[in-house]
Amino acid sequence: MRLTDRRFALVLIAPAALFLAAFVAWPLLRFVSNAFYEISPMAGGPRKFVGFENFATAFDSPAFQGAALRTIVYTFIVVALEFTFGLAVALVFAALGSRSAVFRTVFMYPLMVAPVVAGLLWRFLLIDNFGILNELLRRIGLLHSTDQIAWLSNPKIALFSVALPDIWLTTSFITLVLFAGLQNVPGDVIEAARIDGVRFPTLLFRIILPLLRPVIAVALIVRGIDAARAFDIILIQTNGGPQDSTTTLSLLIYLTMTRNGDPGLASAMGTVYLIGMLAVATVAIFAIWRPGSDQA
Repeated sequence: MRLTDRRFALVLIAPAALFLAAFVAWPLLRFVSNAFYEISPMAGGPRKFVGFENFATAFDSPAFQGAALRTIVYTFIVVALEFTFGLAVALVFAALGSRSAVFRTVFMYPLMVAPVVAGLLWRFLLIDNFGILNELLRRIGLLHSTDQIAWLSNPKIALFSVALPDIWLTTSFITLVLFAGLQNVPGDVIEAARIDGVRFPTLLFRIILPLLRPVIAVALIVRGIDAARAFDIILIQTNGGPQDSTTTLSLLIYLTMTRNGDPGLASAMGTVYLIGMLAVATVAIFAIWRPGSDQA
């Protein structure tokens, strides 16, 4: 590359680099640095360096421990169900070929719905006493009354209930990614396996899924991180209740910052949260994708 070409490339990427530095790198550095200070909730208030005290407070907090566990459970529920449903639908679409074009278009509609709107919609569907879902179940005889299942007010099932809108919203994303990956699976390999009499379960788990490993890694990591930071869809349905049974880490950090007025502790929780997600994503890449292995 000639010198003029290098200068031209630098000119092209300079605005993007400045944008990332100003709106991503600098706020991130400020956020992490705030974790080491006791900060007044008032704008322009005093800042006192406390070292790792905020981190110790976060790890000793039962609220933080409970929120971390709920975040893991919520993420597992959402990603596991989305992957299962998404893979099943992607396989059906791949089997239908071009005939699935209309169905694929309709199936992608939930991706266009904002999470807040989805949260409100499912709140009306699941709300106690007069929720649409319980009313339908009562009319077909599965429930005796509309308050028999308290989807959003029973602490034992509330976390699963608030996950339903997330699953409904983004299963289509998993389907889209896996369907695109299936288009790159060599047809001659599948055909040869069928000629050899390989049954579908063996074909799926021994041939198709290993070939889809990089695609699966991308889909699970993207959706895992997105599900782990779920906030608005839970806030609009339960605001973390009942009895904090749906308070995930994102919501706890928000409440620590706004309700409790402790920016330093909130930053420490957020920093631990960020490091944890980076660690999980790294492990997932090497466990699922396996870069450098002989398998795809």
